Amino acid sequence: MAAAVVRGRPAGWWRWHRRVMVCSRTMASKTPVGFIGLGNMGNPMAKNLVKHGYPVIAYDVFPEACKEFQDLGAQVTESPADVAERADRIITMLPSSPNVREVYTGANGILKKVKKGSLLIDSSTIDPAVSKELAKAVEKMGAVFMDAPVSGGVGAARAGNLTFMVGGVEQEFNAAKELLTCMGSNVIYCGEVGTGQAAKICNNMLLAISMIGTAETMNLGIRLGLDPKLLAKILNMSSGRCWSSDTYNPVPGVMEGVPSANNYQGGFGTTLMAKDLGLAQISATNSMTPVPLGSQAHQIYRMMCAKGYALKDFSAVFQFLREEETL
Repeated sequence: MAAAVVRGRPAGWWRWHRRVMVCSRTMASKTPVGFIGLGNMGNPMAKNLVKHGYPVIAYDVFPEACKEFQDLGAQVTESPADVAERADRIITMLPSSPNVREVYTGANGILKKVKKGSLLIDSSTIDPAVSKELAKAVEKMGAVFMDAPVSGGVGAARAGNLTFMVGGVEQEFNAAKELLTCMGSNVIYCGEVGTGQAAKICNNMLLAISMIGTAETMNLGIRLGLDPKLLAKILNMSSGRCWSSDTYNPVPGVMEGVPSANNYQGGFGTTLMAKDLGLAQISATNSMTPVPLGSQAHQIYRMMCAKGYALKDFSAVFQFLREEETL
């Protein structure tokens, strides 16, 4: 009996074709990845891609940030457009909405030379409305845009333990996840473009509120005669426990390996926290959502920026409160 056929092809053809497709994707998985933005977060994230065997094509507005990657064998380009010309998977990690807009749509931006079918992943924390705007512009060029902001800070970026909150076309999620799992231990699909940013700004609003609450609590306990290490121990076995108290305590001397143990250097800057809280306020206003504690936290971090704390870690709110009490 003649072999069965599928639309003119012999039996077994589809199994063979699938094996070829999988093999092609596996080989393509180690094709170059563009990375734009090699700052405090982008630097260790890009390094983790290199560690996982991905050739990285790098760009940063500050050329000195790229030198380290040249030494690691990465290609360094002169503009985001050059990155788009050489790579069809690009990750961006930038400080703010204007920076992201410029990198994507500027005179030498990604969209000037992006290839059809490219996957563009933005891990910056920006206004969800800007992510949606960029997704439309990218789609017109025949490419795919996903927002994938992160949580975990510089330490998690170095360790490859970031959490990614991803928004975009669900069918493209696995392609994004392949890269993001090289840099994070949790990669969560949130929904359409912009929902990753929404999850991130909600998280950071809660983080700011809890850090201020932890700082106030620790300061009050110390003034009432409690040893700070003892108070932290009690809080962390009680109902007041939170990430700010048990993992990132803001009081110098309570924990090692956190910014409070290093004069609040490193970590997540006060300026960036103020920016994220501003994004939360904009979203709250647009959605008519009451966020009184988020609004108060925003004002506190703005005051800190104005009083010399801009470059310190956001946990320096403890020091800020200690200084305020003397006024």
